[in-house]
Amino acid sequence: MSLDPGIETAWISDGLATPARAALAATLSRLGPVAVLEPPLARLGLAPARIEGGLVHVTALRSIAGPAQEITLVGIGPDPSGVARELVRATLAFSPGETAAKETLSLPPELRNRVVRFAIAGSRSAGAVTLADDSLRRRKVALIAPSAGRERLDLLAPLHYLREALAPTAEVLEGAIADLLAAAPDAVVLADIATLAAPDAAALEAWVAEGGLLLRFAGPRLAAADTGRSADDPLLPVRLRAGGRSLGGAMSWGTPQTLAPFTDSSPFYGLTIPGDVTVTSQVLAEPGPDLAARAIAALSDGTPLITRKALGDGQVVLVHSSANAEWTTLPLSGLFVQMLERLAVSTRAGSPDQGTLAGSTWVAEMLMDGFGQLDAADARPGVSGERLMLSPGPDLPPGLYRAEARRVAVNVLGKGAALAPADWPPGLTPTWDEATGETDLSGWLLLAALGLLGLDVIAALSVSGRLRHGARGSGTAVIALGIIALAPAELRAQAEVDSTALAGALNVTLAYVETGDPGVDAVSRAGLQGLSDQVRLRSSVEPSPPVGVSLERHELAVYPLLYWPVTEAAAAPSDAAYARLNAYLRGGGLILFDTRDANVSSFGSRATAEAARLRSLARPLDIPALEPVPEDHVLTRAFYLLTDFPGRHAGSTVWVEAAPPDAEQAEGMPFRNLNDGVTPVVIGGNDWASAWAVDEAGLPMYPVGRGYAGERQREMAYRFGVNLVMHVLTGNYKSDQVHVPALLERLGQ
Repeated sequence: MSLDPGIETAWISDGLATPARAALAATLSRLGPVAVLEPPLARLGLAPARIEGGLVHVTALRSIAGPAQEITLVGIGPDPSGVARELVRATLAFSPGETAAKETLSLPPELRNRVVRFAIAGSRSAGAVTLADDSLRRRKVALIAPSAGRERLDLLAPLHYLREALAPTAEVLEGAIADLLAAAPDAVVLADIATLAAPDAAALEAWVAEGGLLLRFAGPRLAAADTGRSADDPLLPVRLRAGGRSLGGAMSWGTPQTLAPFTDSSPFYGLTIPGDVTVTSQVLAEPGPDLAARAIAALSDGTPLITRKALGDGQVVLVHSSANAEWTTLPLSGLFVQMLERLAVSTRAGSPDQGTLAGSTWVAEMLMDGFGQLDAADARPGVSGERLMLSPGPDLPPGLYRAEARRVAVNVLGKGAALAPADWPPGLTPTWDEATGETDLSGWLLLAALGLLGLDVIAALSVSGRLRHGARGSGTAVIALGIIALAPAELRAQAEVDSTALAGALNVTLAYVETGDPGVDAVSRAGLQGLSDQVRLRSSVEPSPPVGVSLERHELAVYPLLYWPVTEAAAAPSDAAYARLNAYLRGGGLILFDTRDANVSSFGSRATAEAARLRSLARPLDIPALEPVPEDHVLTRAFYLLTDFPGRHAGSTVWVEAAPPDAEQAEGMPFRNLNDGVTPVVIGGNDWASAWAVDEAGLPMYPVGRGYAGERQREMAYRFGVNLVMHVLTGNYKSDQVHVPALLERLGQ
């Protein structure tokens, strides 16, 4: 296909480098002008999580090495009832100039095994999600061996090589069968156990039928016992022949036997068999119609070496040779570990390698869309293990893939991935529409309306004949036009103020008092934006973006809530501004005074500069008597039930309008009928705006506390903000006696 020259191209870029970008950009530039739209923010992503030393290591990436930045990581998975919930939350911090942020998570095995994916909170992108597979799951494996009748060398112990193979990647349990089954292991291994007590055998059979894996190894005891010879044993996959086969025995081999290549129906298909793996002794399976179907590994002469059968939802597997090096050299090779892994007994720490996946076929279980959401996969062709190790593409979408009991994750960002910013050829400069902002034409439109009004005045005077009275009529017209001509600048300024008030009046809008400090004002705006977002998510109220107001110029009556951060250098409002503030308070408005000094005052320094400045600023205001928030105040239950009101800091006393001494309380009502209306002021120092503040991506801007406890404090700060907004909008609704029955039912009384 060819393109005609002279076309215009709009390139919407994700801001990340790709190999073919330069060549495609050069080709399009030759055909015509190219406009590149690219967001200015750094792109975020998650590398695959890995487990090392029992700890989960998570690495976040960003495309631009900018200033320090903090992001929130969440781990999501099913709770005990099967509902997907947030199970883990942590903060990852990018240092200035760094493009990677690392965090180590110490999770209990039960919790870690339930995590399905890690994601960057607030980011709806597949690259910001990493899926968890078997590489993060440390399985429980129960090992059972016969009691030692005599001292044995460690290298000859039945469980020695099993412990060595499983200990790095699994939680190894040893003990009595009843105790081990109570610990809910993922697999049980019997090493040369010939017979079991009847209760133990029944319990083990029931456990396998519910989905467990029983792996048995032969040995001298099993070869000498009558187990599985006269009748089928549910805990053996095949019937066994009397006696065994060994090098130099009655049924002997002339030389040690090697393993035959694994067939494509075997779970070990694709594994490389070392030439030095040999077998000198084994127990033989009784020939039968099911033997060939149950054999999953064989010797070079065709004798079955490993057999398997289904028992209920579980499996029973028998290795017809020993678990130590007495009968075979298999436990001495790396193939032993790989075969255990294929049987889902152990899991490899880190991502699977090419050798482990070679020759296997994987089926998509769940697939991830571009927004990082997991959905059940439709019927799709199987994917080879070799393809699974390569980058995702149209034939390999990101998601979870399963082969029998094993599960592997295919993530957008693989091991060793990096996010590099796009490098555009000379002449192409990315732009972003949001950077252009908006042009306010209200002043010019008002001026045009006034001009038309002037023309209408002149036309009316002309039609009425008043312009014919000489200088007097002409003078009137000139004066009218002069007034119109001199008004635009003042009218445009007034129109700007009026447009702000109009926007606030058309919808619920939270406002903050401009302090003149750019840093404080930016935090106030970001804080009220975060609070507005939470109110929108959690209720039916949909606030408009917050605005900053000047006490000297703006109309306050249209804003239900004013957030006033008190600074040490705050200028005192004028008398006219105080009159406007008092009218605002009497009209039902609420001012949240925040001295932001709880981190200092909580250590005993109550007389902070901000607190002193607040007393000075509030003196001319018509503020009623105050008291700490009572336990039964409407503010404690306007939306959420609260007992504390933290922000970025906690512990500061929060003050509200004092209740009258004779506040009404209905019989059986757990709270008084306080504050018939809305408390005009709320005063505290917990720095609520910093706890609410979010950046352009919707991520928290400032840390709160440490770890999960800090995020819990941020959540309580949001709940306080939602309660505050609901208190302003609904007044004493939650104290109205009409609603007593419903409230008592809600409170369980």
